[in-house]
Amino acid sequence: MDKIKEGSQAYKAAGVDTAEGQRAVELMKKHVKETLNENVLTGLGSFGGIFKLPCEGMKEPVLVSGTDGVGTKLKLAFMMDRHDTIGIDAVAMCVNDVLCQGAEPLFFLDYIATGKVTGEKIADIVSGVAEGCKQGNMALIGGETAEMPGFYGDGEYDIAGFAVGIADRDDIITGADIGEGHVIVGLASSGFHSNGYSLIRRVFLDEMGMGVDDEIRELGETLGEALIRPTKIYARQCEAVKGVCRPDGIVHITGGGFYENIPRVLPEGIGVKIHKGTWEVPPVFELIKNCGGLTEDDMFKTFNMGIGMMFFVKEEYGEKVRKAVEATGEKAYIIGKTVACGEGEKVEICG
Repeated sequence: MDKIKEGSQAYKAAGVDTAEGQRAVELMKKHVKETLNENVLTGLGSFGGIFKLPCEGMKEPVLVSGTDGVGTKLKLAFMMDRHDTIGIDAVAMCVNDVLCQGAEPLFFLDYIATGKVTGEKIADIVSGVAEGCKQGNMALIGGETAEMPGFYGDGEYDIAGFAVGIADRDDIITGADIGEGHVIVGLASSGFHSNGYSLIRRVFLDEMGMGVDDEIRELGETLGEALIRPTKIYARQCEAVKGVCRPDGIVHITGGGFYENIPRVLPEGIGVKIHKGTWEVPPVFELIKNCGGLTEDDMFKTFNMGIGMMFFVKEEYGEKVRKAVEATGEKAYIIGKTVACGEGEKVEICG
């Protein structure tokens, strides 16, 4: 026992406090517990999370997975010392991708790495992860908190996640069935979500000299409040749309904006025409465009422009899908259509 104690003290002297790590686990337990359901067969602290697959009624169940991080949006969390929403972003970036394939979210695992574990800060981060899991209707069944002194700066950390969902193979959404004349229903974003933050920081903080506590008249809030707002999770909206029809394609608008993400679901010979003015663009996008001297092309190639997810459906379902989404409390707009196209650019932004 003495050797164990000596080893613990030696490890602490090297910068790793295992006791604080255990305290962080105790603080996060209540948040994790709120996400668990009858399919979770292990508790917090097991070597591996075990989840019973709900396959009833499925002919050929398949698992759909996604992994992602939050990127340099973390810098805002550090500046504001605000850590209770960044976990929502981590979940959203993963689960929204899983939803695009038509899967039902099942469970999530997180990975947090930091230079020094502080129980309350880790618990705040995990509280956001748990909130994201609740919004995504999934269980948080495991994770890892790695203390890495000398690797991360004082107060810094990184977070990544891994989401798993399930779908019947015949129900997987790939975009292969999208044809000419499909309607595109766009779902409102909450702002920048979790993409473009290297450019955002350069424009607002470096070039314009703004601070996160500055009140911005055009936004009606501080810059920090506008930038830290978490990514929306569209699980309820996807479930509502399934009650109307099976979308032929779903797109999560992340890094690369419209031009990179929309073509990921389009078959050969099919493009899209997106009509500006058919949806509300949050004022923060106009602000960065003006402050940074960005072109419209820059904007649509970098940001979501106020549309976080898109459903591609046959024209007769367009208005029904829009209303089904709005019945969940989310804003939705018919923003364009699919068209026949040749080689070259598949996305056209029209006036």
